[in-house]
Amino acid sequence: MILIETIEKLKEVLFRIKSNGKTIGLVPTMGALHDGHISLIKKAKSENQVVVVSIFVNPVQFDNPNDLVKYPRDLEKDLLLIENITDIVFAPSAQEIYPTEPMELFNFGELDTIMEGASRPGHFNGVATIVKRLFEFVQPNRAYFGEKDFQQLAIIRQLVAQLKLDISIVSCPVVRESTGLAMSSRNQLLSFAKRNIASKVYIAINKSKTLGTPIVKKLTDFVLAEVKKLEPIKIDYLVFIDDDTLQPVESLEDAKGVVACVAFVVGEVRLIDMIRFK
Repeated sequence: MILIETIEKLKEVLFRIKSNGKTIGLVPTMGALHDGHISLIKKAKSENQVVVVSIFVNPVQFDNPNDLVKYPRDLEKDLLLIENITDIVFAPSAQEIYPTEPMELFNFGELDTIMEGASRPGHFNGVATIVKRLFEFVQPNRAYFGEKDFQQLAIIRQLVAQLKLDISIVSCPVVRESTGLAMSSRNQLLSFAKRNIASKVYIAINKSKTLGTPIVKKLTDFVLAEVKKLEPIKIDYLVFIDDDTLQPVESLEDAKGVVACVAFVVGEVRLIDMIRFK
Protein backbone atom coordinates (compact mmCIF):
# COMPACT_ATOMS: atom_id res chain seq x y z
CA MET A 1 0.00 0.00 0.00
CA ILE A 2 1.26 3.45 -0.95
CA LEU A 3 0.26 6.59 0.97
CA ILE A 4 0.12 9.69 -1.24
CA GLU A 5 -0.61 13.21 -0.03
CA THR A 6 -0.19 15.38 -3.14
CA ILE A 7 -2.09 15.54 -6.43
CA GLU A 8 1.13 15.70 -8.43
CA LYS A 9 2.46 12.47 -6.92
CA LEU A 10 -0.93 10.75 -7.32
CA LYS A 11 -1.09 11.61 -11.01
CA GLU A 12 2.49 10.45 -11.51
CA VAL A 13 1.83 7.05 -9.93
CA LEU A 14 -1.51 6.56 -11.68
CA PHE A 15 -0.02 7.50 -15.08
CA ARG A 16 2.37 4.55 -14.81
CA ILE A 17 -0.48 2.24 -13.76
CA LYS A 18 -2.72 3.30 -16.64
CA SER A 19 0.16 2.99 -19.09
CA ASN A 20 0.21 -0.69 -18.21
CA GLY A 21 -3.49 -0.99 -19.04
CA LYS A 22 -4.64 -1.70 -15.49
CA THR A 23 -8.17 -0.86 -14.35
CA ILE A 24 -8.64 1.44 -11.37
CA GLY A 25 -11.38 1.43 -8.75
CA LEU A 26 -11.90 4.48 -6.54
CA VAL A 27 -13.46 4.41 -3.06
CA PRO A 28 -13.95 8.00 -1.81
CA THR A 29 -14.15 8.26 2.01
CA MET A 30 -13.85 10.81 4.78
CA GLY A 31 -11.92 8.38 6.95
CA ALA A 32 -12.95 6.99 10.35
CA LEU A 33 -13.23 3.75 8.41
CA HIS A 34 -15.48 0.84 9.40
CA ASP A 35 -16.80 -2.41 7.95
CA GLY A 36 -19.08 -0.50 5.58
CA HIS A 37 -16.03 1.06 3.94
CA ILE A 38 -14.28 -2.31 3.96
CA SER A 39 -17.16 -3.81 1.97
CA LEU A 40 -16.75 -1.06 -0.67
CA ILE A 41 -13.00 -1.63 -0.88
CA LYS A 42 -13.38 -5.39 -1.20
CA LYS A 43 -15.97 -4.92 -3.95
CA ALA A 44 -13.59 -2.56 -5.75
CA LYS A 45 -10.74 -5.04 -5.29
CA SER A 46 -12.80 -7.83 -6.87
CA GLU A 47 -13.54 -5.76 -9.98
CA ASN A 48 -10.31 -3.80 -10.57
CA GLN A 49 -6.59 -4.40 -10.72
CA VAL A 50 -5.76 -1.32 -8.62
CA VAL A 51 -7.81 0.22 -5.80
CA VAL A 52 -7.44 3.84 -4.71
CA VAL A 53 -9.01 4.89 -1.40
CA SER A 54 -9.26 8.60 -0.74
CA ILE A 55 -9.37 9.81 2.86
CA PHE A 56 -10.36 13.45 3.07
CA VAL A 57 -12.74 15.24 5.43
CA ASN A 58 -14.27 17.62 2.90
CA PRO A 59 -14.89 20.98 4.57
CA VAL A 60 -17.16 22.41 1.86
CA GLN A 61 -19.90 19.81 2.37
CA PHE A 62 -20.44 20.69 6.04
CA ASP A 63 -23.19 23.24 6.64
CA ASN A 64 -22.48 23.13 10.38
CA PRO A 65 -18.94 24.19 11.41
CA ASN A 66 -19.24 22.29 14.71
CA ASP A 67 -20.01 19.09 12.81
CA LEU A 68 -16.80 19.54 10.82
CA VAL A 69 -14.75 20.07 13.99
CA LYS A 70 -16.25 17.02 15.71
CA TYR A 71 -16.01 14.68 12.73
CA PRO A 72 -13.87 11.67 13.81
CA ARG A 73 -10.36 11.45 12.37
CA ASP A 74 -7.71 8.76 12.88
CA LEU A 75 -5.57 8.33 9.77
CA GLU A 76 -3.10 5.96 11.44
CA LYS A 77 -5.90 3.60 12.49
CA ASP A 78 -7.49 3.84 9.04
CA LEU A 79 -4.25 2.89 7.30
CA LEU A 80 -3.77 -0.16 9.53
CA LEU A 81 -7.32 -1.28 8.83
CA ILE A 82 -6.96 -1.27 5.03
CA GLU A 83 -3.25 -1.86 4.40
CA ASN A 84 -3.80 -5.41 3.12
CA ILE A 85 -6.73 -4.66 0.80
CA THR A 86 -5.80 -1.30 -0.72
CA ASP A 87 -3.14 -0.36 -3.25
CA ILE A 88 -3.09 3.44 -2.93
CA VAL A 89 -4.38 5.75 -0.21
CA PHE A 90 -4.79 9.38 -1.22
CA ALA A 91 -4.91 11.50 1.95
CA PRO A 92 -4.42 15.16 0.95
CA SER A 93 -4.71 18.32 3.03
CA ALA A 94 -7.52 20.81 2.49
CA GLN A 95 -4.98 23.25 1.04
CA GLU A 96 -3.89 20.62 -1.49
CA ILE A 97 -7.46 20.10 -2.69
CA TYR A 98 -8.61 23.72 -2.42
CA PRO A 99 -5.65 26.03 -3.10
CA THR A 100 -8.09 28.72 -4.26
CA GLU A 101 -11.87 29.18 -4.11
CA PRO A 102 -13.19 25.75 -3.12
CA MET A 103 -16.88 25.70 -4.01
CA GLU A 104 -18.17 24.88 -7.45
CA LEU A 105 -21.83 25.35 -8.38
CA PHE A 106 -23.94 22.58 -9.87
CA ASN A 107 -27.58 22.25 -10.86
CA PHE A 108 -29.17 18.95 -9.93
CA GLY A 109 -32.76 20.14 -10.31
CA GLU A 110 -35.16 18.64 -7.77
CA LEU A 111 -32.65 16.02 -6.66
CA ASP A 112 -30.98 18.34 -4.16
CA THR A 113 -34.05 20.24 -2.96
CA ILE A 114 -35.48 17.41 -0.84
CA MET A 115 -34.29 15.41 2.18
CA GLU A 116 -30.60 16.21 2.77
CA GLY A 117 -30.75 19.07 0.27
CA ALA A 118 -33.55 20.74 2.20
CA SER A 119 -32.02 20.10 5.62
CA ARG A 120 -28.44 20.97 4.66
CA PRO A 121 -28.38 23.76 2.05
CA GLY A 122 -25.27 23.64 -0.11
CA HIS A 123 -24.32 20.16 1.07
CA PHE A 124 -24.54 18.50 -2.33
CA ASN A 125 -22.63 21.28 -4.06
CA GLY A 126 -19.84 20.48 -1.61
CA VAL A 127 -20.12 16.74 -2.28
CA ALA A 128 -20.15 17.23 -6.04
CA THR A 129 -17.17 19.58 -5.84
CA ILE A 130 -14.92 17.04 -4.12
CA VAL A 131 -16.15 14.05 -6.12
CA LYS A 132 -15.59 15.89 -9.40
CA ARG A 133 -12.04 16.72 -8.35
CA LEU A 134 -11.29 13.18 -7.20
CA PHE A 135 -12.58 11.87 -10.53
CA GLU A 136 -10.28 14.34 -12.33
CA PHE A 137 -7.24 13.33 -10.25
CA VAL A 138 -7.78 9.55 -10.31
CA GLN A 139 -9.71 9.01 -13.57
CA PRO A 140 -11.03 5.68 -12.32
CA ASN A 141 -12.83 3.07 -14.36
CA ARG A 142 -15.26 2.55 -11.50
CA ALA A 143 -16.16 4.39 -8.29
CA TYR A 144 -17.88 2.82 -5.29
CA PHE A 145 -20.50 4.35 -2.99
CA GLY A 146 -22.78 2.97 -0.28
CA GLU A 147 -26.56 2.91 -0.66
CA LYS A 148 -27.02 4.32 2.85
CA ASP A 149 -26.36 7.73 1.27
CA PHE A 150 -29.09 7.04 -1.28
CA GLN A 151 -29.65 10.65 -2.34
CA GLN A 152 -25.91 11.27 -2.64
CA LEU A 153 -25.65 8.23 -4.92
CA ALA A 154 -28.27 9.72 -7.25
CA ILE A 155 -26.50 13.09 -7.21
CA ILE A 156 -23.19 11.50 -8.16
CA ARG A 157 -24.78 9.53 -11.00
CA GLN A 158 -26.26 12.74 -12.35
CA LEU A 159 -22.89 14.48 -11.96
CA VAL A 160 -21.25 11.78 -14.09
CA ALA A 161 -23.99 12.13 -16.70
CA GLN A 162 -23.72 15.94 -16.79
CA LEU A 163 -19.94 15.86 -17.17
CA LYS A 164 -20.13 12.95 -19.65
CA LEU A 165 -17.54 10.98 -17.70
CA ASP A 166 -16.63 7.43 -18.66
CA ILE A 167 -16.88 6.17 -15.07
CA SER A 168 -19.14 3.39 -13.80
CA ILE A 169 -20.79 4.23 -10.48
CA VAL A 170 -21.18 1.07 -8.41
CA SER A 171 -23.65 1.06 -5.52
CA CYS A 172 -23.09 -1.26 -2.56
CA PRO A 173 -25.61 -2.43 0.07
CA VAL A 174 -25.91 -0.90 3.52
CA VAL A 175 -23.75 -2.66 6.11
CA ARG A 176 -25.25 -2.80 9.59
CA GLU A 177 -24.12 -3.39 13.13
CA SER A 178 -25.56 -6.42 14.94
CA THR A 179 -28.40 -4.23 16.28
CA GLY A 180 -29.43 -3.13 12.79
CA LEU A 181 -27.91 0.35 13.05
CA ALA A 182 -26.38 1.35 9.71
CA MET A 183 -22.62 1.64 9.99
CA SER A 184 -21.41 5.24 9.90
CA SER A 185 -18.25 7.06 10.91
CA ARG A 186 -20.46 9.22 13.12
CA ASN A 187 -21.44 6.16 15.15
CA GLN A 188 -18.06 6.56 16.84
CA LEU A 189 -19.40 9.73 18.47
CA LEU A 190 -22.18 7.78 20.22
CA SER A 191 -21.98 6.01 23.54
CA PHE A 192 -22.93 2.32 23.60
CA ALA A 193 -26.31 3.22 25.09
CA LYS A 194 -27.05 5.83 22.42
CA ARG A 195 -26.00 3.44 19.66
CA ASN A 196 -28.54 0.98 20.98
CA ILE A 197 -31.24 3.66 21.03
CA ALA A 198 -30.32 4.78 17.50
CA SER A 199 -30.79 1.23 16.18
CA LYS A 200 -34.45 1.35 17.18
CA VAL A 201 -35.21 3.74 14.32
CA TYR A 202 -34.26 1.03 11.84
CA ILE A 203 -36.20 -1.52 13.88
CA ALA A 204 -39.32 0.68 13.86
CA ILE A 205 -39.16 1.26 10.10
CA ASN A 206 -38.68 -2.45 9.46
CA LYS A 207 -41.55 -3.24 11.84
CA SER A 208 -43.86 -1.00 9.80
CA LYS A 209 -43.58 -3.53 6.97
CA THR A 210 -45.70 -5.92 9.04
CA LEU A 211 -48.68 -3.54 8.98
CA GLY A 212 -49.65 -4.90 5.58
CA THR A 213 -50.63 -1.51 4.18
CA PRO A 214 -49.22 0.27 1.12
CA ILE A 215 -50.37 3.68 2.39
CA VAL A 216 -47.28 5.74 3.19
CA LYS A 217 -49.03 8.01 5.71
CA LYS A 218 -49.99 5.00 7.80
CA LEU A 219 -46.44 3.64 7.65
CA THR A 220 -44.98 7.03 8.54
CA ASP A 221 -47.40 7.65 11.42
CA PHE A 222 -46.57 4.23 12.85
CA VAL A 223 -42.82 4.83 12.74
CA LEU A 224 -43.06 8.33 14.19
CA ALA A 225 -45.24 7.03 17.04
CA GLU A 226 -42.68 4.30 17.79
CA VAL A 227 -39.74 6.71 17.70
CA LYS A 228 -41.59 9.26 19.85
CA LYS A 229 -41.23 6.81 22.74
CA LEU A 230 -37.45 7.01 22.45
CA GLU A 231 -35.16 9.56 24.05
CA PRO A 232 -33.05 11.37 22.97
CA ILE A 233 -34.05 10.88 19.31
CA LYS A 234 -35.43 13.57 17.02
CA ILE A 235 -36.53 12.74 13.47
CA ASP A 236 -35.41 15.29 10.88
CA TYR A 237 -37.31 13.62 8.04
CA LEU A 238 -38.79 10.27 7.06
CA VAL A 239 -39.65 10.10 3.37
CA PHE A 240 -40.81 7.21 1.20
CA ILE A 241 -39.49 7.79 -2.31
CA ASP A 242 -39.47 6.35 -5.81
CA ASP A 243 -36.00 4.81 -6.01
CA ASP A 244 -35.60 6.05 -9.58
CA THR A 245 -36.79 9.67 -9.39
CA LEU A 246 -36.33 10.17 -5.61
CA GLN A 247 -39.71 11.89 -5.51
CA PRO A 248 -42.03 11.14 -2.57
CA VAL A 249 -44.79 8.58 -3.07
CA GLU A 250 -48.14 8.32 -1.29
CA SER A 251 -48.41 4.56 -1.72
CA LEU A 252 -45.95 1.71 -2.11
CA GLU A 253 -47.90 0.87 -5.26
CA ASP A 254 -46.96 4.19 -6.91
CA ALA A 255 -43.52 3.00 -8.09
CA LYS A 256 -41.68 -0.17 -9.07
CA GLY A 257 -39.12 0.48 -6.35
CA VAL A 258 -39.69 2.31 -3.06
CA VAL A 259 -37.22 3.10 -0.30
CA ALA A 260 -37.63 4.88 3.01
CA CYS A 261 -34.99 7.51 3.69
CA VAL A 262 -34.62 8.84 7.22
CA ALA A 263 -32.44 11.38 9.00
CA PHE A 264 -32.47 11.67 12.76
CA VAL A 265 -30.49 13.13 15.61
CA VAL A 266 -29.37 11.12 18.64
CA GLY A 267 -28.16 13.53 21.30
CA GLU A 268 -26.03 15.80 19.12
CA VAL A 269 -25.15 13.25 16.41
CA ARG A 270 -27.06 13.29 13.12
CA LEU A 271 -27.45 9.97 11.28
CA ILE A 272 -29.12 8.84 8.06
CA ASP A 273 -30.38 5.49 6.82
CA MET A 274 -32.13 3.87 3.87
CA ILE A 275 -34.49 0.89 4.05
CA ARG A 276 -35.90 -0.72 0.93
CA PHE A 277 -39.61 -1.56 0.86
CA LYS A 278 -39.84 -2.97 -2.66
